[in-house]
Amino acid sequence: MPLTFDMPFEQLKTYSGTNPRPDDFDRYWEHAIEEMNAVDPDVDLVLADFQVDFADCYQMYFTGVEGARIHAKFLRPKNLSGKYPALLKFHGYTGSSGNWFDLLPYVAAGFVVAALDVRGQGGLSEDVGEHIGTTHFGHIIRGLDGDPRNLLFRHIFLDTAQLAQIVTAMPEVDSERIGAIGGSQGGGLALACSALAPIKRTAIEFPFLTDYKRVWEMDLAKDAYHELQSYFRNHDPLHQRENEAFAKLGYIDVQHLAPRIEAEVLMAVGLMDTICPPSTQFAAYNKITSQKALAIYPDFGHEGLPGFADQTLLFMNEL
Repeated sequence: MPLTFDMPFEQLKTYSGTNPRPDDFDRYWEHAIEEMNAVDPDVDLVLADFQVDFADCYQMYFTGVEGARIHAKFLRPKNLSGKYPALLKFHGYTGSSGNWFDLLPYVAAGFVVAALDVRGQGGLSEDVGEHIGTTHFGHIIRGLDGDPRNLLFRHIFLDTAQLAQIVTAMPEVDSERIGAIGGSQGGGLALACSALAPIKRTAIEFPFLTDYKRVWEMDLAKDAYHELQSYFRNHDPLHQRENEAFAKLGYIDVQHLAPRIEAEVLMAVGLMDTICPPSTQFAAYNKITSQKALAIYPDFGHEGLPGFADQTLLFMNEL
């Protein structure tokens, strides 16, 4: 196996992360979940213009924390009979829930499917922090200079858990057969969702949003993590508050949520990934204590991984 540019593979298998974990991390997320549970989601399903003969397709809207209206594409098999497994899908950074077409294979396989639009990014969900609608970039550092309860990714993580609650409670859904999938940001969100909601199976590719300080120390605060560099250049050029900043980012570091996961996890890693370095991904993977498996792509980076979509469908078919 080729050496990763990051650290030797044997070292990756035991790497435990660099970004600090706040002392009150568990209490922080317990309070966050309590806040989420106090919100009336006011779910609205609107029949979509896009329809096919084997699925009913809806625009779903619900109210998340801070009063934001959150959107997801929602699909279910036509002519329902009995209960179905459900799949939650999460998209990459600044993107959207994508095309209906991409969700149809899972409906054809007998799944109810919900694909979230992350608030303020490329889809229809609101970011109500400063502007109604899209704010698109800078979401990792949003709220970094204030109360950590206002970190935007706290709200986004809660959106994933709230979506899981809504879908799980639907009469046509088997609450014991819920899966979550995603790549990059979507992989990080699938892990966060699995830590905050009763997910049974999780399949992810190269998760984002983990081990921020390691990214910084590798001088890879660029591309998806560029806003870390922008933050220091604009708000702390002498790095006088660097330790404080990374400590606060620890609240929204997926590696620290990973021990809460009870789902069975399948994770794909490209050892040449310079966007989400392998060590940051292993920081999260190594903290998962539930049943788990890795698909290692030695020669691949942050890109399409051959065969993994097929492997994911077969993995989810075992729900």
